[in-house]
Amino acid sequence: MQSLKLKNLPPYLFADLDKKRSALIKKGVDIIDLSIGDPDLPTPSHIVKACSRAVTVETGTHRYPPYKGTSELRSAAAGYLKRLRGVNVEPENEVLALVGSKEGIAHAIFALINPGDVVLVPSPGYPVYSNVTLLAGGVPCEMPLKKSNNFLPDFGAIPKASLKKARLMFLNYPNNPTSAVATKEFFAEAVEFAKKNNIMICHDAAYIEVAYDGYKAPSILEVNGAFDCAIEFHSFSKTYNMTGWRLGFAAGNSHAVAALGKFKTHIDSSATAFVQHAGAVALNEDQRCVFDLCAVYKKRRDILCDALEKAGWLLERPRATFYVWAEPPQKKDYVSLLLEKAYIISTPGEGFGSHGKGFIRFSLTTPTDRIEEAAKRIVGI
Repeated sequence: MQSLKLKNLPPYLFADLDKKRSALIKKGVDIIDLSIGDPDLPTPSHIVKACSRAVTVETGTHRYPPYKGTSELRSAAAGYLKRLRGVNVEPENEVLALVGSKEGIAHAIFALINPGDVVLVPSPGYPVYSNVTLLAGGVPCEMPLKKSNNFLPDFGAIPKASLKKARLMFLNYPNNPTSAVATKEFFAEAVEFAKKNNIMICHDAAYIEVAYDGYKAPSILEVNGAFDCAIEFHSFSKTYNMTGWRLGFAAGNSHAVAALGKFKTHIDSSATAFVQHAGAVALNEDQRCVFDLCAVYKKRRDILCDALEKAGWLLERPRATFYVWAEPPQKKDYVSLLLEKAYIISTPGEGFGSHGKGFIRFSLTTPTDRIEEAAKRIVGI
């Protein structure tokens, strides 16, 4: 038994991939999984120790935390944005703790739209944007991310009928799945567009710290006027290898933060207090662990990209995220070919929206020696 809303949803992309992986592993096949972006390296030890201390010594962390998150975490988030992005955020009204950024993004849709409202979603894009819009009774309108436009949306191409009813717009840079990056100038254009059309921007900044070759990704909150029309979602999962800890935070427009916070009071009791303490330590202390992590991903990126290029794939070496977005050398079902011939699980681009067709996404969150083995198999197909 399930609701009609659930029946009308497509299967969640990664759930289907997980089934295929499990079936092959049961057969004893040596699978290399380059599909899901789940960091394989451990959470940095100083973060783990902070959590351990909070659990064993600070017994107050076993109780319900404040609904909007502990003041320690919210202050740490504001301090992080100030130090690393030059953004002034008021921790009391412009920051909210999340049980992971995925939860925050999903709940924001329910908190900020009415049934029938249009939500502008990137295609290809994180499936949660469009699928939860459907669950909330909204209407997703795809914004094509085209290679010819550096995988940035063309605001002028959005149908006027959809624009009239649009209330939310999702942006995500550095981008999943394309690994594209955006400039501050692009964000300024987005803010101007949103203010003109009375749209709230939800910027998914999950990969903002995963960057290479000296690149530093901007926050949309750096742009003048962004606090009038934008809320940004940050994740500890990708930056600090904390996917299983379920912690994130939202920052930005105080009205959007308040609406999201109000909705969450009816759904959850915020992230666990000792996890929030660990998150505050992660944000406040030396970020060397993040630089070290990016160095590992950079090495893996180069190994995989070298192999793909050698095999005739078309790609742009990513400057951020831990994904490689590439076009196969021939118009074949390369996802199946990689699985059947090389025992490599990858993600089809169309799984992220109709405009992802013709591309394949590879994740770098697999041990380096397995990336090296995958590279050999790809060249050998």
